[in-house]
Amino acid sequence: MAPSSSLVSKLKVQLKLSISRLRMVQQKDTAIAKQQRRQMAHLLELGKEESARIRVENIIRSDITTELLEILELYCELLLARIGLLEAKECDPGLEEPIKSIIYAAPRTDVKELQQARQLLVEKYGKEFALEAIENSDGKVAERVLKKLKVEPPDPELVNSYLKVIASTYGVDWPKGQSKQEHASSEDDENPSGGQAVKSLEEPLTVGELNKATPPRDLGPKSPVSIAPPSPSTDNISPRIKLPGPPELKPSAKMSGLKKETPSTQAQSEPNRKEVEGQGKKAVGGKIPDVDELARRFAALKR
Repeated sequence: MAPSSSLVSKLKVQLKLSISRLRMVQQKDTAIAKQQRRQMAHLLELGKEESARIRVENIIRSDITTELLEILELYCELLLARIGLLEAKECDPGLEEPIKSIIYAAPRTDVKELQQARQLLVEKYGKEFALEAIENSDGKVAERVLKKLKVEPPDPELVNSYLKVIASTYGVDWPKGQSKQEHASSEDDENPSGGQAVKSLEEPLTVGELNKATPPRDLGPKSPVSIAPPSPSTDNISPRIKLPGPPELKPSAKMSGLKKETPSTQAQSEPNRKEVEGQGKKAVGGKIPDVDELARRFAALKR
């Protein structure tokens, strides 16, 4: 057996080659899948539905294989990032799943670089470790890898979903008449009264109500952060993003209690304020004494 350091260095090089090769294969499969989708759209346009249903299974299988290669690429990047943990004699528990998944799935792919990396992993950890991974006796192989490697016919609902997405992407009316029905339903939603104008039953908003209204979200400068929807997969063909709305600010019990007490407090403070003003007027107000009155007071003080 080769020394551990040299084996790990070879494995590091092989993992880098595997990552680049896996990316190239994914790009190639994606380009071929686009051509096949155009052919499916042409078959649906010609009305050859049965032929399209059979051929679309090849597209589904190709997409599943591409997803598997993407998972294996992520595992290779993980091993490359934690290459220092491979120096140990025993397998690290955090690397057991990616290592056994690569040992299990590499022979089922056409990537030679990944198969050579598998051989180095088997040489590193021994035949018993490799046998456990091949048989998956301890259940350490990732569930999603096992799911992608299952050989079974696709579900009919998945086939229909693929055909609908292909037809809508390339503007094909399939199933026949569905686009007309959707167009008619959209017209009904826009004009539910059958074409007759209906008077508005709501009163127009005043200027004060418009000032209190919440401005639309798209008003003002846009955020530099944008969220892109996830790429479609065989598990979710048409993914969507649901963003949470603005939080509703509800007044607390203390604030609501203060609001209730405010009118009564104002009513009680109003007479008090009037009394204070009256007393102030009495203290400040009054008749100014004349000169004779002041002389009379001084005379009384002299006595």
